[in-house]
Amino acid sequence: MEEIGSRYRRRELLRFGLAAAGWGVLAGCDNGSTPAPTANGPAPTSSGSAKKFKIATIGFQDDQFFKLAEMGMRDAAGKADVELIQASSAGSTDKEASLIENYVTQQVNAIVIAAVNKKASIPALQRAHEAGVKIVTYDASVDADFPSANIRSDQISLGKQTGEVAAKYIKEKLGGKAKIAVITYLSLLPEMATERNKGFLDEVKKLPAVEIVATNDAWMADKAVTVVDDVLTRHPDLNLLWAANEGGTVGAVTAVRNAGKAGKVVVFGTDVSEQMCGFLLDKDSVLQAVTGQKPFEIGQMAVETAVKVLRGENAEKQTLLAGQLFSRANPDHVSEYREYLQGLSK
Repeated sequence: MEEIGSRYRRRELLRFGLAAAGWGVLAGCDNGSTPAPTANGPAPTSSGSAKKFKIATIGFQDDQFFKLAEMGMRDAAGKADVELIQASSAGSTDKEASLIENYVTQQVNAIVIAAVNKKASIPALQRAHEAGVKIVTYDASVDADFPSANIRSDQISLGKQTGEVAAKYIKEKLGGKAKIAVITYLSLLPEMATERNKGFLDEVKKLPAVEIVATNDAWMADKAVTVVDDVLTRHPDLNLLWAANEGGTVGAVTAVRNAGKAGKVVVFGTDVSEQMCGFLLDKDSVLQAVTGQKPFEIGQMAVETAVKVLRGENAEKQTLLAGQLFSRANPDHVSEYREYLQGLSK
């Protein structure tokens, strides 16, 4: 497994420009007082030598995506020889604001953040920006101009890639006809969900005999099981489900299995994890394909961009990364990636 994981990381290095993940968390807070940062970088020490940049990061939740993103951040921080502090807001704007305030007190040079809310996250970040802290957002953005950069997945591309393989399946396996239900999360993150929905629907709707019979919100797996069970009951002729995130996809697969509809209803989804890889390798053929994000690369680029900004170098204001497709049609790719993920968790 270790050999396969290493081979996958080497291949990803060539394909995406990723380096092997760093394991150690870099130093946390200083024990003593820290001189205030200057506009051009870290403050000089009393001897005149420059201190390391201090970069703080805030994730949105503690799932596999953010764990891999944090590993990418540590890798980039190690290469740039910067001090890194990492934390999670756990989806709370109050906790997020408290972390930001604390980081300003610690006189960090930059904050790299997956903001909880496009609007509610602004006031605390604005105060940090006004205190001289550079702001870089990743995975999500805020409705403000002061962040120096944003690095995230191309949400339309995530839906589009899955939509393309779903359309191919419909043409080849279903004679070009399908009744589809969409499981999404519009009420949680409307902009992101809308973009993923658009990417998928634009592709499958190219087929004239495709009908969208239901669209429901259910982004947590347990909720999605209940929602999809109801959809299957109301639409007994349904033959395809697409879910816009991992929880929805897991719930959809589970509901199809519980209803005894394996072989009659297939699932396409978004996001990738060890569990999703397992579903793709299972012989029941319920889950057909998912499009996963590149969290390691997103985290890596976010810290690299923060370092560029602090050094006064040019940095792209907006960077969108396309997803990567994992399909039942390519089990070797799925198996290799699952072993890679399993290796990272050890």
